[in-house]
Amino acid sequence: MEKLEVFVSKKDGALLPQYATSASSGLDLCAFLQEALIINPLERVLVPTGIFISIPKGFEAEIRPRSGVAYKNGVTVLNTPGTIDADYRGEIKVILINLGTEPFVIRNGDRIAQMVFRSVAQVDWKLVDALPETERGEGGFGSTGI
Repeated sequence: MEKLEVFVSKKDGALLPQYATSASSGLDLCAFLQEALIINPLERVLVPTGIFISIPKGFEAEIRPRSGVAYKNGVTVLNTPGTIDADYRGEIKVILINLGTEPFVIRNGDRIAQMVFRSVAQVDWKLVDALPETERGEGGFGSTGI
């Protein structure tokens, strides 16, 4: 498995993101809160993590929901996947929304999301009069079957 060196700093008491298992793709991000936070149904909140990172150019970090929290409680990352660009140096914060029917409580140190590092490419646009033909062509949603 390829390793990527990422510089990290944190606020005093914040927990570093960690892999749950040796084969995990995502690092668990933990809430960094002074007091418990309640997310009511259909409410969204910005949850701090107390973590700051420096991502190498050519990579991004994606913020994704934790499947257990989403399934059991209906709480998910609103802009999933959230993108952290290589030049961002602010605190990592997670936008959570409660799509469940009950209030959801987040406490300091709770695992709220996961962070996956991905390689990215930037493009140079080449303006053309027509795109190359493909078998699918302009066929859109459902055009290849269900």
